Amino acid sequence: MAIHSPLYKQVAEKIKKDIFALKLKKDEAIPSENKLVEKYQVSRVTIRQAIKLLVEEGILYSIRGSGTYVKTGKIEQDIYRLQGFTEEMIYLNKQPANEILDFSMQEPTGKVRETLQLGDGEKVFFIRRLRLADSEPLILEETYMPVALFPDLSVEVMTRSKYAYVEKKGYRIKERQGEIFPLLPDEQLKQTLKLEEGELVLFMDLWAYFEDDTIFEYTKLYFRSEKYTFKFTSKRI
Repeated sequence: MAIHSPLYKQVAEKIKKDIFALKLKKDEAIPSENKLVEKYQVSRVTIRQAIKLLVEEGILYSIRGSGTYVKTGKIEQDIYRLQGFTEEMIYLNKQPANEILDFSMQEPTGKVRETLQLGDGEKVFFIRRLRLADSEPLILEETYMPVALFPDLSVEVMTRSKYAYVEKKGYRIKERQGEIFPLLPDEQLKQTLKLEEGELVLFMDLWAYFEDDTIFEYTKLYFRSEKYTFKFTSKRI
């Protein structure tokens, strides 16, 4: 029998999605408790539990006698959840788009060849694309994929979901690994992501595997630090 999360957690997720869908900004008030009860058709206790959870997660903050407000407008990226950008934006009721800045077949550098475990003479597709949500640039992605695995890869394919394309070819994606650290952007990156003055980027270096442990992509991601936050859960063993 399937195990469902508690009702208040389900409501908390719906409230979080609505915050992004309505484009509520930092310090903007969310609807009153009465309106939330009416909208989600749950008890006042459930709404209070959901709000308490979102306060603990740093999404909201409450002022006694005033109301509850948005603390952060950042998109939460769960580093333990393998989810593509397109899936994530659709979940948040945002309109995803991909702007292809570069698409070419090339000889891999030593780092790319080593990461993808390629043999001599094997080539890769290099794709640089800007990931947007509701026309706002959020991520710059630079991806290397073996031509031998994806001979029909095209610009048109990369304007849509990369992982949907990979899975449609019959491959089963197992996991991805990588590391994250802050990075001071150069002028080109500032212009591409339309960064504000002094804004850093969060850089992710990752590689992804099929079920048979074949590495099928090596990707560099540049996230706008003002728009993204990364979360994880640790358990004491």
